[in-house]
Amino acid sequence: MKKYGLYIPLLFLLGCHPAPETETVSLRQPAHFVKLTADTLNPLTEAGIALGQQLFFDPILSRDSSIACVSCHLPERAFTDGKAIAVGVDGEKGFRNAPTLANLAWVNQGLFWDGRSPNLELQALDPVENPHEMDSDWDTVLSRLRQQPAYVKAFQDAFSIRSPAQIDKHLAARAIAQFERTLISSESKYDSVQRGEAQFSPLEQRGRDIFFDASAELPDAECGHCHTPPLFTDQTYINNGVQVSHDLDAIKDRGRGGVSGIRYENGRFRVPSLRNIALTAPYMHDGSLPTLEAVIDHYDSGGHAGPNVDPKIRPLGLSELDKQALVAFLRTLTDSAFVETEYLVQ
Repeated sequence: MKKYGLYIPLLFLLGCHPAPETETVSLRQPAHFVKLTADTLNPLTEAGIALGQQLFFDPILSRDSSIACVSCHLPERAFTDGKAIAVGVDGEKGFRNAPTLANLAWVNQGLFWDGRSPNLELQALDPVENPHEMDSDWDTVLSRLRQQPAYVKAFQDAFSIRSPAQIDKHLAARAIAQFERTLISSESKYDSVQRGEAQFSPLEQRGRDIFFDASAELPDAECGHCHTPPLFTDQTYINNGVQVSHDLDAIKDRGRGGVSGIRYENGRFRVPSLRNIALTAPYMHDGSLPTLEAVIDHYDSGGHAGPNVDPKIRPLGLSELDKQALVAFLRTLTDSAFVETEYLVQ
C-alpha cells in the first residue's frame, strides 16, 4: 500500500495515459490529526485520484463547458474563490459563499454550509445539476465523457469497467471524492510551533491565548470553543448572529433548519475550518464580512440577537491590541505549501 500526500502528478495532459493502476494507496496523514480508517466503499487508488483531479479541473462538467469545480475552488485561495457569493454558468449568482476544500477527509458531520450531503461522494453529485452552479445534467455529462477515449481509459484504469456505457455519475463522484480527500493542509506556522520547530511572536502568542482562553489576564474571545484544533472546526452547526434572526420563521436562508426541518435550527450553519483563513475572504456563509478585522469586530460586538444564537456569541470587550493579536494568530494558520504546490493549476 502506497502513502499519498498532497502532491499528485498531473496525468492525462497531452493525451498521456498511465498504465492501469489499481493498487490501493493511503493518505500520508498528519500525526496530530485523528487517524482515518481505510475507506472500503471508495478506496483510494492512484488512477482514481488522478481521474478525480482531471474531472475537478475540467469544465466538461458544466452545461456550456465554461466552468469547472476549480472555478469556485481556486488553489491559491485555499480552494475558495474570493467572492462573497459563488457564481455559476452565465454569471448566475448562487446563495452562499464557496467554502474551502481543505481537510475534507476528516469532515464527517455533513458537507455544504447546511450539511445536506453526508459524504464527499454525494456532495460531488450536486454542483453539476445545480442551476446556480454548473447548470447541466448528468446524462449530458456522461455522454461527453463516454465519447472521449482519454476519459474512457481513465475510468477503466480507476474502476476496472469494461465498456464506456459503464461510466456513470457515481463513478465520477467517487473519483472526485478521492481527489478531494488528498487536499490536506497541516503545514502552517501554527503546526510548526506545535511540533516545537518555531515560536510565535509576542503578538501571535497574545492572539493564541485570547483565541483559546489560555490566560487569566486576557479576555476570552470564545473562538477555540467552536474552532477546535487540529481542524479548527468542531463540525457543529450554530447561529453566530451574523444575520438578523428575531423571528425564526422569517429567516430567508434557513441553513441547517432547511435540511433538518427543525425550526430551532433555522439560521444555523456549519462551523467552518479556520485553516488558511487569511486566504479565504470574504467570510461567513453569506460572504458579508470582507476582512478578518470585520469578522473580529462582528464577534466583539456580540452580533445580532436571536432565539437560537449561540450563547458564546456575546460582547467581548476586546481592545484594539487584542484584535490585532487575534488577526496575527489567525495568519499563523496559513499553509503556504498547500496553496503553492506545483500541481495546482487552473
